[in-house]
This record gives sequence, structure tokens and C-alpha cells, in this order.
Amino acid sequence: MLSEPRARGVARVLIDEPTLQGRIGELAAELDAEYGSDAPLMVGVLNGAVAFMTDLMRAMTIPLEIDFMAVSSYGASTRSSGVVRILKDLSRDIEGRRVLVVEDIVDSGLTLQYLLDVLQRRNPADVAVVALLKKDKADAVPVRVDRVGFPIPDEFVVGYGLDYAGRYRNLPYVAVLDPAAIGEG
Repeated sequence: MLSEPRARGVARVLIDEPTLQGRIGELAAELDAEYGSDAPLMVGVLNGAVAFMTDLMRAMTIPLEIDFMAVSSYGASTRSSGVVRILKDLSRDIEGRRVLVVEDIVDSGLTLQYLLDVLQRRNPADVAVVALLKKDKADAVPVRVDRVGFPIPDEFVVGYGLDYAGRYRNLPYVAVLDPAAIGEG
């Protein structure tokens, strides 16, 4: 990986910007081939998936629509609370639609499992999931993720949309948070 300037609070860069963009291009090509002219509804999971979803949809060449949901299970912590709440719901009906959930990271699997349960009850034609990152966690809830950009170790990561207490989302790479940065602000 290329050397990237590190922001304060970053222990090390895990995935640099060129590697991210290369993999996103590959995922976009796979999704173009899968959906063809079906025009999926891409549902971005706020706030973390914004950077990934923006680059992914710009790399895709097929017709598509977008919407967003916001769910929370972290707050200002580095561990999931296990309690998931919808903070912002979809603005359109998904009945009969092909839905593509765009997620920044699958960690414990609880948030995604909850979100998929909510969406399935709305009778879409199908629901698929593309996640930029998926943590390798033995205790994670088994949840279906159709496409994964990068499997990563079980470390707290920031950058490229991912945050700690609202910070670090603007980094152009994915990095491991320095444990000493926890509590700074």
C-alpha cells in the first residue's frame, strides 16, 4: 500500500485510497452486470456509507435510484450497544422493488440483521447487501452480505465515512483508530 499522511488519532492506514477506489470499481462492474436494466433502489445507511455509496454509484453505469436510512447502535462508543433504532426512514415505498443496501461496515451484524428484517416486511422484489468492510468476528450474528469490498480484522476503524464520536469521516482511507485517541475530542 502507498504511504498516506496519517491524521492525528490514527494508528495505521489499513486500506489506502487507490486500493479503495480500485475495489469499488470492481464492485460497480459486478452490480452493473447483476442488475442490468432493473434500476435498483440503492439504500445508503447513514452516515457512514455516504462516501462509499457516492463513489459506488458514480462508478456504476446502469440506471438506479437512491434513498437513505439512518440507524444507530453505537453512539459515541467503539462497541455496539446491541440496541438498534431507526433515526431516518426511507422516503419511498419499496414494495416490488429491487433494493440494494449499501453499508459501510458489518461489525456485530446486529444492525444489518435488524435493517434487513425491517426491509423484508415491506415486500420488496429482493434485497441484496453490498458492504465496503466486513469484520472477521467469531461472535458476529450470521447475516447475509452479498458483496464485500474488504474483509478486515476485528479492530476499530475510521475514515472514508467511518467515524469515532463524529470524527475522522473525511479521511480518504480506512485506518485503525489509535486507542489513545478514544476520549479525545
